Amino acid sequence: MTDFRRVTDQFSVSPQIAPADVAAAAAQGFVLIVNNRPDGEDPAQPSGAEIEAAAKAAGLGYVAIPVRGGPTAEQVAALRETVEAADGPVLAFCRSGTRCIVTWSLGQAQAGARSRQELIDLGAQAGYDLSGVLA
Repeated sequence: MTDFRRVTDQFSVSPQIAPADVAAAAAQGFVLIVNNRPDGEDPAQPSGAEIEAAAKAAGLGYVAIPVRGGPTAEQVAALRETVEAADGPVLAFCRSGTRCIVTWSLGQAQAGARSRQELIDLGAQAGYDLSGVLA
């Protein structure tokens, strides 16, 4: 079941996806999937390798930037650079989508690309409260 939440034209987030969701991502125009969820958080979650194989089969790129807890500066930079380098829309996922949007938002704020209020508003439109993160 897909729950892709558009943040910007270039970036969307989602709770955990399954290999079957990758075809829907491709059909919606995504060119890259970013996995922000470490393998093994939940025994029922598909592995990164399964999602990567489905992405490659659908002609999509795949990048793993697993985040445990709060993102590190390196993870923030890696996601920002990955999204900036993508040649089309990016779909990032984790358990709930929260780590994805937090990591992306921190990168946007640090780069001066968007104001705190704009990021809070974008988060709210996608169903996430970023007011405490971007204080």
